[in-house]
Amino acid sequence: MIRISHVELRRVRLPLVHRFQTSSHAKRELEHILVAMTDQDGTVGWGEIASPSGPHYCAETVESCWAVARDHLTPLVLGASWEHPAELAARLGRVRGNHFARAGFDMAAWALWSTARDIPLARALGGTRERVEAGVSLGIEPTVDALLEQVSQRVAEGYRRVKLKIAPGWDVSPVRAVRAAFPEIPLHVDANGAYQASDRDVFRDLDRAGLVMIEQPFAPRALVDHARLQATLETPICLDESVEEVDDLVTAVQLKALRILNVKVSRMGGLTHAVRAHDLARAEGIPVWCGGMHEFGVGRAANVALSSLPGFTLPSDVSGSDKYYARDITTEPIRCESGLVTVPAVAGLGRTPDLSFLRECTTVRI
Repeated sequence: MIRISHVELRRVRLPLVHRFQTSSHAKRELEHILVAMTDQDGTVGWGEIASPSGPHYCAETVESCWAVARDHLTPLVLGASWEHPAELAARLGRVRGNHFARAGFDMAAWALWSTARDIPLARALGGTRERVEAGVSLGIEPTVDALLEQVSQRVAEGYRRVKLKIAPGWDVSPVRAVRAAFPEIPLHVDANGAYQASDRDVFRDLDRAGLVMIEQPFAPRALVDHARLQATLETPICLDESVEEVDDLVTAVQLKALRILNVKVSRMGGLTHAVRAHDLARAEGIPVWCGGMHEFGVGRAANVALSSLPGFTLPSDVSGSDKYYARDITTEPIRCESGLVTVPAVAGLGRTPDLSFLRECTTVRI
């Protein structure tokens, strides 16, 4: 039985090595919240709340997550006793929504539980792979030439799939240019819900580009529009923002609104729910991959562990730490070699925060 005796929250800020732009916003640095939960025996589990700074990807922000983590989630878990992380996840479910905030606590619970039992997090989750395939996500660049330079660099590094962010006015032309320059690379696009149902012609053009998938064309709740579009395309539609709960996935499957699922730990409220989504998608024959939120080393290690589950048959967004940060917050960064990331085989998360460096990056701590 585990009982939580202490919870520490840190707001941590790191600069990005390369500006990253999506259909809604651009960023040059990231601020995430780290959660450290300690049990009665002094064992510590780390989690990461990888929320956006502003309400663009979702309604949550660093400020909202900080308030929810401090005022609601910490009181819920302090003194709580549980035998399995799923029990704590159910307790966290008393807080409606706020998936990113809950995900950090759920991740910390899994890290703590697997450390206390001296087993790797991947095995605790049901993982079966020793290495996972890594894809890379590229933002909107000022010019097509700049985009081609980024793609060339990542292909040379061995990444197994390239994802391009698209937006109205930056879609068919850059995709055609990348496809012409790299005719064999597995390529997919991500709209982050920037389009309307009336933009069908854009997706008909993209349907001829030999893409692995088209991710989240429309707004999160527009499942009927996604289903109608999917019925007209050969290219699979992948849902991201539309699936926050397992019930959302059930609805999307019934509507035939997707053929691929992005399982994102933060968006789904933690590893517990991410595993459930994986299990359901696998039972329905829907391929899954792990999406990312530019996590620091803590959240990135959890994504690697999740990606070792058998249903993750497509390259996940688990690119090396050096893709985003000159120095990560863990003593050992996530490394990608020839498009593969090794799944940690040691107990727990497999990555330890560098507390000395963490002090330099922490803006607030409670």
